[in-house]
Amino acid sequence: MPWTTVQVEKLGEFFIRGNSDSGRILSYKDALHEATDQALARDPRVFLLGEGIDDPAGVFGTTKGLQEKYGKDRVFDTPICENSLTGFAAGAAMAGLRPILIHSRMDFLILSLDQLANHACKWNYMFAGKVPIPLVIRTVSARGWGSGAQHSQCVQGMLMSVPGLKIAAPATPYDAKGLLIGSIMDDNPVLFVEHRWLYKTTGDVPEPLYSIPLGKGAIRRPGTDLTIVAVSYMVVEAMKAAEKLAAQNISAEVVDLRSIKPIDEAIILGSLAKTGALLVTDTGNITGGVASEVAAMVSEKGFSLLKHPIARVCCPDCPTPASDILEKAYYPDSDTICARALEMLKQ
Repeated sequence: MPWTTVQVEKLGEFFIRGNSDSGRILSYKDALHEATDQALARDPRVFLLGEGIDDPAGVFGTTKGLQEKYGKDRVFDTPICENSLTGFAAGAAMAGLRPILIHSRMDFLILSLDQLANHACKWNYMFAGKVPIPLVIRTVSARGWGSGAQHSQCVQGMLMSVPGLKIAAPATPYDAKGLLIGSIMDDNPVLFVEHRWLYKTTGDVPEPLYSIPLGKGAIRRPGTDLTIVAVSYMVVEAMKAAEKLAAQNISAEVVDLRSIKPIDEAIILGSLAKTGALLVTDTGNITGGVASEVAAMVSEKGFSLLKHPIARVCCPDCPTPASDILEKAYYPDSDTICARALEMLKQ
């Protein structure tokens, strides 16, 4: 959509060092494209469906040219009918295929909750583990410029409470490729969350096929005074915040969760054992979200490690404004993280 294109272009590029030093640099969107291309080539059971995937833009470039390469039987556009599409994809997974369904806006993923939460995520359990559901749902979350309350949401926190659903939220191009391959290989429904502001970020991505298992976080920057646990695009803001805090002699360790269900509890508690201070930042709203779950886990399993109260930096509990001025006030950034960290460390 035009306003999204404008906003993505305004961001410019941000390089994130991943877990590889192959010297091959790709953008986030190109890493997703390569992962999908390699998955389609590797396994004839994999197919791709969704709204607008054969449009000239190809879902921000992530599906461009794939229909021409693999044919309309394996890569095809669909009607605007989210619940039915999710049911169709879940049934195909139940029958032994490995569908990748794209919801180009996370807001409308809510329309498919019946098929996702009531059916796809429960069948394997209901059939005593004998019916795997290898379904991947790619969904594009968060803001474009002026997209407003119904086109800017990050509802991954809401979906964490669905039993049987795994949730990936890669922040780097390396992880975008590896986690998408890992999600396609997984025998459970996986929600694959892509923040639209990450598409132009760049990083090191090896060409050979590789996978990353869900539930393993990564240390993006080591530190000793403060642990910043970040999700999705907020990893970018957390890295910028760590630089600003370093200028004030505060050493912040940045933990990228990479997937939020399951959560890598060990990497969080291990970092907290060094720093004694925890700030959690997520792209969703503050109440009942990923940050709340991480804070609850640390309160239960790492309370003795805390030297300061836990802090959260998330979006406020109100619908997203469309005004450019109000958007700037609504969305947290590196300055928000810095201010909250300094406040927390004084307590």
